[in-house]
Amino acid sequence: MEIKREFYLNELVDRLDNGLIKIVTGIRRCGKSYLLDPIFKNYLIQQGVERDHIIKLSLDERANSKYLDPDILDQYIRSLIVDNKKYYIILDEIQEVKDFESVLIGFMHINNVEIYVTGSNSKFLSSDIITEFRGRGDEIRVYPLSFDEFYSVFDGSEEKALNEYYTYGGLPLTLLAKTDNAKINYLKNQRENVYINDIVERNKIQNKEELEMLVQIIASDIGSLTNPLKLSNVFKERDKKSTMTDKTIYKYLECLQDAFMIEKAKRFDVRGKKFIETPQKYYFSDMGIRNSFLDFRQSEEISHIMENIIYLELRKRGYNVDVGTVEIREGNSKKQLEIDFVANKGNDKIYIQSALEMKTPEKVAQEQKSLLNVNDFFKKIIIVGDNIKKSRYDNGIIIMSIYDFLLEKDSLKY
Repeated sequence: MEIKREFYLNELVDRLDNGLIKIVTGIRRCGKSYLLDPIFKNYLIQQGVERDHIIKLSLDERANSKYLDPDILDQYIRSLIVDNKKYYIILDEIQEVKDFESVLIGFMHINNVEIYVTGSNSKFLSSDIITEFRGRGDEIRVYPLSFDEFYSVFDGSEEKALNEYYTYGGLPLTLLAKTDNAKINYLKNQRENVYINDIVERNKIQNKEELEMLVQIIASDIGSLTNPLKLSNVFKERDKKSTMTDKTIYKYLECLQDAFMIEKAKRFDVRGKKFIETPQKYYFSDMGIRNSFLDFRQSEEISHIMENIIYLELRKRGYNVDVGTVEIREGNSKKQLEIDFVANKGNDKIYIQSALEMKTPEKVAQEQKSLLNVNDFFKKIIIVGDNIKKSRYDNGIIIMSIYDFLLEKDSLKY
């Protein structure tokens, strides 16, 4: 079974020889290492690059622990550069190296090298790196398998594949598990021994159980507006003795985002053209991870899962994604209508509603209402869970199935 990940390979190829450090980020186990080796490595070899001019080190492996010393790493890499031909340096999980910024800056001064690094924690992209690199780093964000990638190796119908994807997500190694129990056990193991433990250790969190409970609360209510204060009140409702403060929850949410486990979608006032600071929505980077925190008990909540999947697909396609609000007047009162997603990329903007089904005129009117109250010329789309034919209403709103949206590369250009 081979998943080519052509989208991300093209992202890497487009950045060849741009003079920047290519920084490949994403949640652990999403396929960052596999993307660079063998996918990108094989591409380079096919283009005529000699194998000994591709230098690869996995810095989270025990066998390479000595290279966590920045001086030893620097000396080792430089010792392998023996001529003036182009060298490609691939360093996996670079954040494990102390003072890695200075090492990478040093490599940038070597004229005949291209540098590629991966990292599973966004903190290594934040303050220090931004200050040190000053525009010399180029991030490529990698997500777990999209449904298109998942379906390309799935043996079954689109409907069966989507149900499987809704339940077990897109971590590549999940596809190798042959049974439901094997998939569940793999995801639970990753949840406990990789994701949670990594966040706890990296951020020196004292109360692991509180962190897990917070993830469970978010997982059980994906796509709902919330903030640290609301979440703190949920803790107190569950346990009156809870000491979880909104400040602690804010810190935990930052840690979860730094680990790429969840992403935050801000609210945007479409008419006022301004962001609303609170509340926000949180979405998971992978539905299998999300469902594992709930012991797969809420995987039947398809409408919320579908909304999360649409968000991830938009992000993978390079859109910045916000939650839209439109204020309207009904009689003497004002009312806030929600647009599930406002997707922006350059000068392109698309308003998107997610609807599991639209089988009655009342439901059609409900889903269209917020879109019809946006007074601009940008595209407006309703994505439906049913396998329907793509079409356009007289008012210009496009309706398409979740299958067309996920499987057609240019589905948003209709």
